[in-house]
Amino acid sequence: MDIQNKRISDEEFAKLRKEVLTQWPTGKDVDLEEAVAYHKAMPKERIFSDKLIEAKKAGKTLIQPRAGVPVIEEHIKLMQYLQDNGEADLLPTTIDSYTRQNRYEEAENGIKESIRLNRAMLNGFPAVNHGVMGCRRVIESVHVPVQVRHGTPDARLLTEIAFAGGFTSYEGGGISYNLPYCKNVPMERTIRDWQYVDRLTGLYEEMGVSINREPYGPLTGTLVPPCISHAAAIIEALLAAEQGVKNITVGYGQCGNLVQDIAAIRTLEELTNEYLQKYGYGDVVVTTVLHQWMGGFPADEAKAFGVISSGALIAALSKATKVIVKSPHEAVGIPTMEANAEGMRCTKQVVSMMQDQVFRDVRLEQECEIIRQETRCIVDKCFELGMGDIAVGVCRGVEAGALDVPFAPCRANAGLMLPCRDNEGAVRILNTGNLPFTEDLKKFHADKIQERAKAEKREASFQMVIDDVYAIGKGRLVGRPRF
Repeated sequence: MDIQNKRISDEEFAKLRKEVLTQWPTGKDVDLEEAVAYHKAMPKERIFSDKLIEAKKAGKTLIQPRAGVPVIEEHIKLMQYLQDNGEADLLPTTIDSYTRQNRYEEAENGIKESIRLNRAMLNGFPAVNHGVMGCRRVIESVHVPVQVRHGTPDARLLTEIAFAGGFTSYEGGGISYNLPYCKNVPMERTIRDWQYVDRLTGLYEEMGVSINREPYGPLTGTLVPPCISHAAAIIEALLAAEQGVKNITVGYGQCGNLVQDIAAIRTLEELTNEYLQKYGYGDVVVTTVLHQWMGGFPADEAKAFGVISSGALIAALSKATKVIVKSPHEAVGIPTMEANAEGMRCTKQVVSMMQDQVFRDVRLEQECEIIRQETRCIVDKCFELGMGDIAVGVCRGVEAGALDVPFAPCRANAGLMLPCRDNEGAVRILNTGNLPFTEDLKKFHADKIQERAKAEKREASFQMVIDDVYAIGKGRLVGRPRF
């Protein structure tokens, strides 16, 4: 499949739309002109991009949960509860796994079974099946903005219905919804399919409706070095901007070390703006999101609140525009709406307390500079491999291991790079694989990991990685052998 980072022509896009809108019967209800009119009549309080811009100007961190159930009435009840009892600034609609794989018939069966059994038989909201009017019922039931969150390699029909249904923010991208989620889908295909998503977003923008786009920040979890998630986010932002997207939220998943996490959020916005400016997209508004801990949680709810509070602290001190909140039920499965709201109120309390405080540390700028250098190495190498075209370059970069996501299931991913924590809990790189780092950067990582190995009186090895994965569930950040 031939791809390039070039705006899809109107003629080609119109041809693709005809095909996409026939993938499920609800596609016939999408009317672009009518959808734009619906968005323009929407109250300002429901517009995601406006809420983010206001928060950024005020230096405020907004809170948003994850949530979604299959039956419209129950989903509305959940959204209203999280709005009223969870004090949500922003709301999600998490999409079910069948829809993520474009298996709409099975999603339809899941809705019917959920109604018959009076319990959720899908792990999210099947927006394609519910269609435009079903989505609008959700949007109109609350007074805060709502975002679609999912994990879909080919999200074209879902995007059409979600946008026409009134959602004003949309998560995902051709890298972040491929490498962490898929096994056999080629990078070229997801890049191309997500260019469609971004072109549709750009089309709404040109017609006077600003819809926020958000690459998925955490990728595979809590041991992803900041430079890896930063590079993916920056590249997805560049791809989106080329298609006309003007409001982008770049994300990062909490790794656990206070200084590194704050440095990561601050450099993420800085570097994204740097590359957008460099390549001619200076009119894009960039905001940030911190995802609370994406790894294993302690089963004890009191301890789980401790983990949630640490994420809230980092979000506030880093001045992230928003934070995606976890619940005290993470260790046992999908949370009740009550538990979800408890995690939100806990986060809101910490964020509110920390809002006026500024974090300063002598190590912060050092960490920022390491992240800057590493990220530039990766992004610039992808441009080089693509001979100036980042769409081509990221596909070649993934294949070559220049952009290498740890623990990713995708066969296209090199899987050579291996991370672990240093002696202070920051995520470093045990094996750099084919990452295009300078010798100084490689030595920095080797020295940091050797410092930990010396403190623990053991060799630096893969066992450290295993220990780090399970550490939080045992009450620690670094997987020390004596605990």
